[in-house]
Amino acid sequence: MIKKLSALRLGETGVIESVDQNDLHLKLMEMGCIPGEFIMVNQVAPFGDPITVKVAGYHLSLRLSEADHIWVETAAN
Repeated sequence: MIKKLSALRLGETGVIESVDQNDLHLKLMEMGCIPGEFIMVNQVAPFGDPITVKVAGYHLSLRLSEADHIWVETAAN
């Protein structure tokens, strides 16, 4: 199932399918959010924003508005 990274819950994992072409595209790719990379939601702030993900061997904090641009393939439930 393909969904936005912002829709994943704490502990959910997936593989990055694509990153929307916009102003953040290059920035997200430089931070390791490239297609084929494994990603896991590691922490969620008390009010849900920002989230911390583990990607490319390190932890990255993203606002939900940034995570909206990353599409992830997850295991079907």
